[in-house]
Amino acid sequence: MKSTLVILVVGLTPSLVGKHTPNLKRLTAAGGMRPLTTVLPAVTCTAQSTLLTGLMPSGHGAVANGWYFRDLSEVWLWRQSNRLIGGEKIWEAGRKRDAAFTCAKMFWWYNMYASADWSATPRPIYCADGRKIPDHYAHPSELRDELDAKLGRFPLFKFWGPATDITASKWIAGSTEHVMTTRDPTLTLTYLPHLDYDIQRYGPDLSHPAVQTSLEEVDAVVGGLVTAAERDGRSVIVVSEYGITPVSDAIHINRALRQAALLAVRDELGHELLDAGASRAFAVSDHQVAHVYVRDPADIASVKSLIESLDGVEVVLDADGKRENGLDHERSGELVAVSRADRWFSYYYWLDDDHAPDFARLVEIHRKPGYDPVELFVDPAIRNPKLAVGWRLAKRAIGMRSLLDVISLNDVTLVKGSHGRLTDDPNDGPLVISSRGDLLPEGAVAATDFKQLVLEHVFG
Repeated sequence: MKSTLVILVVGLTPSLVGKHTPNLKRLTAAGGMRPLTTVLPAVTCTAQSTLLTGLMPSGHGAVANGWYFRDLSEVWLWRQSNRLIGGEKIWEAGRKRDAAFTCAKMFWWYNMYASADWSATPRPIYCADGRKIPDHYAHPSELRDELDAKLGRFPLFKFWGPATDITASKWIAGSTEHVMTTRDPTLTLTYLPHLDYDIQRYGPDLSHPAVQTSLEEVDAVVGGLVTAAERDGRSVIVVSEYGITPVSDAIHINRALRQAALLAVRDELGHELLDAGASRAFAVSDHQVAHVYVRDPADIASVKSLIESLDGVEVVLDADGKRENGLDHERSGELVAVSRADRWFSYYYWLDDDHAPDFARLVEIHRKPGYDPVELFVDPAIRNPKLAVGWRLAKRAIGMRSLLDVISLNDVTLVKGSHGRLTDDPNDGPLVISSRGDLLPEGAVAATDFKQLVLEHVFG
């Protein structure tokens, strides 16, 4: 077996590999690069599950980053148990070929209770008093303390939110190199999210200084991992999940459903909460794709017509459309809406900001019934952001209850890049780079073939 390192650089596309990424250029020149034909929706949980199982969403069940759990009548995003994902995982296939095969799965999604030999994933500590303390979950459990001792506490607030920067990706790379050195897995999977967040902030604009810096930073981290891998004789694969396109505005799909008297809310202390179980129709928005759940089959045609009429919607998939796109799974909405390349779907459902839920102005990925990229920004209406955040944290430190309510309710134009829709140009989509160019196919690599491609790197 040939030990192999797979580095997932989120948001990396062929058009971004160039003068700001010398390490990636060097790896490409020594091996090769191909476009990756990804799946719909082109979002983290769906794409990663396809890469690791070789199945479409209809097979593995990750139809988005979250979905409506019909038996609970609740929307849940960013669940972490690997038992949610169907199909044979790549490390399970490797063990079938050779019982000595081992795998480290570092920060890829659905990492808790995976059957990989070693793994780590973000997992904050949620205290009863409302505090959220940075932490991570690792398997075996002693690996968590080992990584903390070597690298310090996992930098959760640098992983997502307005303070996001390269720090978290550096920590993940450090943990990956440590596991490769001390455990010597046959296959190592690692995840570098940093580039994705800055391109959502600024768009895929190579002329933007922040994008240039972000590319240089993530390339340096990749370079360190490649050096460590090559030192130990490992093959290297770089892959991305999706490409990000420039966007100018959001589609407020749930507000349209509410105005049509299809979406229900309930009042809690003056704040409106989506009442999914009582709604005739509502959407779980996820970047450029929205799963629309329609309670009564008799309403499907009219709901489809309503959504198709919204400015910025490109297509609405019904049962036939879902089947054609590999999304015919019981977790999918009765309809799946896809935006135009220059738009994305907000989760917003309130019509009056005075009645918005209290979590709307927070970084709160688990309570919002949809993805909110505005969490990457401090509300520009706040005059002194550092003072505002510091004051709120100081009140928490002395035991006072205080919300970190620093996220905008309305300014969706802050977001300059989004994904989920399949890109029109392969240069703007995801890619595969390999140090073994001889193992790459002549044309694009299908996401469903990536599992087999990695196994070929390991087994020849």
